[in-house]
Amino acid sequence: MSASSAAFRPAAAMLGLSIREVSQALRDGRVSATELCKKCIDQIQRTHYLNAFITITGETAMEQAQKADNRICTGKPLGPLDGIPFSVKDNFCTENIETTCASNMLKGYVPPFSATVVQKLLDQGAVLVGKTNLDEFAMGAGSTDGVFGPVRNPWSYTTLYREQSTEDPDSDWAIAGGSSGGSAAAVASLSSFLALGSDTGGSTRNPGSLCGVVALKPTYGLLSRHGLIPLVNSMDVPGIMTRSVHDAATVLRILQGPDERDSTTVQAPSTPPSLPEHFDIRDICVGIPKEYHAPGLSTDTLAQWSRVAAMFEQAGARVQEVSLPHTQHSIVCYHVLCCCEVASNMARFDGLEYGHCSTVDSSTDAMYTTTRHEGFNNVVRRRILSGNYFLLKSNYERYFVKAQQMRRLIAEDFKNVFRSGIDVLLTPTTLSDAARYADFIQEDNRTRSAQEDVFTQPVNMAGLPAVTVPTALSCRGLPISLQLIGQTLQDWKLLTVAHWMEQQVNFPLIPLHGDSNERKLDRSVRERTHTIGS
Repeated sequence: MSASSAAFRPAAAMLGLSIREVSQALRDGRVSATELCKKCIDQIQRTHYLNAFITITGETAMEQAQKADNRICTGKPLGPLDGIPFSVKDNFCTENIETTCASNMLKGYVPPFSATVVQKLLDQGAVLVGKTNLDEFAMGAGSTDGVFGPVRNPWSYTTLYREQSTEDPDSDWAIAGGSSGGSAAAVASLSSFLALGSDTGGSTRNPGSLCGVVALKPTYGLLSRHGLIPLVNSMDVPGIMTRSVHDAATVLRILQGPDERDSTTVQAPSTPPSLPEHFDIRDICVGIPKEYHAPGLSTDTLAQWSRVAAMFEQAGARVQEVSLPHTQHSIVCYHVLCCCEVASNMARFDGLEYGHCSTVDSSTDAMYTTTRHEGFNNVVRRRILSGNYFLLKSNYERYFVKAQQMRRLIAEDFKNVFRSGIDVLLTPTTLSDAARYADFIQEDNRTRSAQEDVFTQPVNMAGLPAVTVPTALSCRGLPISLQLIGQTLQDWKLLTVAHWMEQQVNFPLIPLHGDSNERKLDRSVRERTHTIGS
């Protein structure tokens, strides 16, 4: 075994554990919080070529970890997340830590407060190791449109993917998905045990699917949006990314509940202390929406969808086809509503109070115009212009009101299906595995978003909970995931079914950072070193 892989293995052994396992290791004294934090920060540096992080909070993280060690040593841990390293998408405000939304508009902005969900994690002793990369202001489906450059999918650097590629690793890599691609890559590459993303039309589940991690979009209102820089207020939800469903449930329990600073939050229903280890799936009825057999669905994804549906049926669950007839209109409807709310939300970025301010000062109008032109990229500017067009007095009824009416019909479709006795819906999360970056950028942002969010976006329109669970690797060696959709405020039941499904499919841990086959491990390390040095 090479020296590099020998040095790598202890970190991989610890960083590959679940939150539950590493939390127990901290309490048993098998590892300290400072050691764990240092391993994660080293891992971030080692995998810097993924471009998953915008800011690394090394010094602050080590101070937080030391405090966690002090609590754990005295037998007074704050909870299951005490000493656990986590990362946050860079559109969540973090006190005294720069928050950029991957945009020139907010470069240098340091919030005086932390988002509620971030603060709740900190209050539980979790250790913030960094802010993760995204599409500018979360507008995208690939994490390729931010000012800090695109995020690379960690699975692009596994042996299985590399063995099938004849290209140089620096040019042949797959996207991480968007817009929370940095958070997904951080969890998948073992740099964080959990990460927060935001989900407006699938922006947590899409990259979670492509990077092979569990990604939960909770019921709208179950988690506070205070401190999440808004994209579409009526659809935005903080999302949770982990490497297991059980871990996602642990984080959800901590983050859920009302917040006096967010009037849209609701009281969380009472739930058991943890997900059941054994669950009788025969009590569950799984719906298969026929409209989700969409054009462009890959053979690999369809095969997994069929396989897992059959798995439910063979285990005794009822599986039946259902119809969501207005699904086909969801993407167009979302485009109108998204642009309208973007136009409203982006109006606050005028260069006066915070963020970028143009040096042009010939007039107030000139300063506004140049500030917004310099601060926003083309994607953001186009959505603002479209939104203002849709909201014109002459267009308001034709576009905005019609879209809101269609949104109600989409939500009613889901209600009708669940009233018929369906417990959860099983669907694909994305059309296929992750696209090569060179192929992905051939189309414009609007087209890419419409294609990538076709299965995820309707859930946001209806405010329902959904979770994506990795199920297998494609023929290219990249993750394929499936989505489970639940009923409003039945997030725990949804996660219980997802936990059962996860146990059946037995998705592998990424072999990027350690493998039982030493020859493959050495090759993976060499490829990674070549990429860093290229």
